[in-house]
Amino acid sequence: MADIVHLQSYQTKVAEKKGFSPWHKRFGEVFSRKTRLSDLSERTLYFLACPGEENAVAFYELIMGVMGIGEALKFYYLEHTEKMIVMDIHLFLLDQVRFELMRRLGWVNRFPCEKQSLLEMVRSFEKMKVRAERKPPELSTSHPDFDAYEKASDMDKKVFIRRMFPKAVEAFKKKIKL
Repeated sequence: MADIVHLQSYQTKVAEKKGFSPWHKRFGEVFSRKTRLSDLSERTLYFLACPGEENAVAFYELIMGVMGIGEALKFYYLEHTEKMIVMDIHLFLLDQVRFELMRRLGWVNRFPCEKQSLLEMVRSFEKMKVRAERKPPELSTSHPDFDAYEKASDMDKKVFIRRMFPKAVEAFKKKIKL
């Protein structure tokens, strides 16, 4: 049994190192297996929330490193199935990053995966995805669109929140004065 624990601990350390080493260089910050979205600096969170190729590459660095399938530059050479998995995890993490951004703005009270580490979200993606699909983020009662949100079905609430992403990213940019 002790060998199994050591093996799991070792695998987690390897995933942590491979996943976060590029982020240490990119962002100049310290990340660990316990790093949650709430632990990210405002600049890092904003960068990750913005659309674009450079943003996607940052997610690929983390995901592919944690999964042990190579560096982000090799993304375009992955087999179709692996590429689709990486892209699914990327889009899932991007949503979670934007929910955290909205939480910091006071627009969202909570969201399903806010307590999980980034490492957990990548390694247990399927489980996390199901958790996130079951319950949409909760829009704050103080948000001006709360009444419309409250009347929507659970599926429509997810769409409602996602439509707010561009405004949230712009509001966050102003808040952190970039």
